[in-house]
Amino acid sequence: MTENSLTLEDFNAAVTRLLAEVSKVLVGQEALARQMLITLLAGGNALLEGVPGLGKTLLVRTLAQVVQCSFSRIQFTPDLMPADIVGTMVLSEDEAGHRAFRFEPGPVFANLLLADEINRATPRTQSALLEAMQEQRVTVGRATHDLPSPFFVLATQNPLEMEGTYPLPEAQLDRFFFKIVVAFPTEDELVEIARRTTGAESPTPQPAADGAQVLAMQKLARQVPAAEHVTRYAARLVLATHPDHDGAVPLARKHLLYGASPRGVQALILAAKISALLDGRAAASIEDIQAVALPALRHRVILNFEAQAEGVSADEVLGEVMAEVKV
Repeated sequence: MTENSLTLEDFNAAVTRLLAEVSKVLVGQEALARQMLITLLAGGNALLEGVPGLGKTLLVRTLAQVVQCSFSRIQFTPDLMPADIVGTMVLSEDEAGHRAFRFEPGPVFANLLLADEINRATPRTQSALLEAMQEQRVTVGRATHDLPSPFFVLATQNPLEMEGTYPLPEAQLDRFFFKIVVAFPTEDELVEIARRTTGAESPTPQPAADGAQVLAMQKLARQVPAAEHVTRYAARLVLATHPDHDGAVPLARKHLLYGASPRGVQALILAAKISALLDGRAAASIEDIQAVALPALRHRVILNFEAQAEGVSADEVLGEVMAEVKV
């Protein structure tokens, strides 16, 4: 499969293979797998939030196996330093005895980077990923180093109310394409998890795509059309989250400090295009926008103190936004 010959049928066949291999390891969580795949095909970064033990790290590791990409994992801790992520300059000596500084790349130089429990590191260390996530490059000293392509940051975090966590800076949150909330398994899913993980054999996913195929699928996704009324609906959704805008819904005026950024519109449109492709359709619709609105916007709105005191969530505000904004 080449970038020029990729068709809608090729795209759907590759998606089916990818989801089939991921489902060998991941029990249930169909919505989670779909949202992760949308992020992958958008060339974005995903933030997965959930309590420990829900398979967040397992999902990311499995995704790296089925996509056949280079994989790095960083366990974020309070004492982690930025150089531990991007790399550093080291003094080396050649056979002739000449000494010179050379760049020693850090684990960020991979196709898929798992930032495990990212909110356990200090904001200074978290910000080391900003340039990598946005521009797919890092700057060390006076030199800039390009990262491999494709490049994805898949970060996991525990809920902020758990001990020993630091809120992510707003600028970094905005660079995540999706924030995916990992749901707790049902009773049947817990039984199946126990069956798969306590038996003599463990399921092993097989490669279903490679980096070149992923890049071709990304290119096809951007060619999907979105009608004018679909794009304007996405823009109105974002504007309705701004409490000082004329089109803001009442709940947003009451409980939001800031609304979603322009990156929110970009995420809505691109995710809607990919959602349409995953359903076998060749054009994005209003329903696609609504299907991806929560993961695309929930981390881009900032709740005020009143909302936090009353226990109002970003999803509740966004739910009213989608209910009030006219199609």
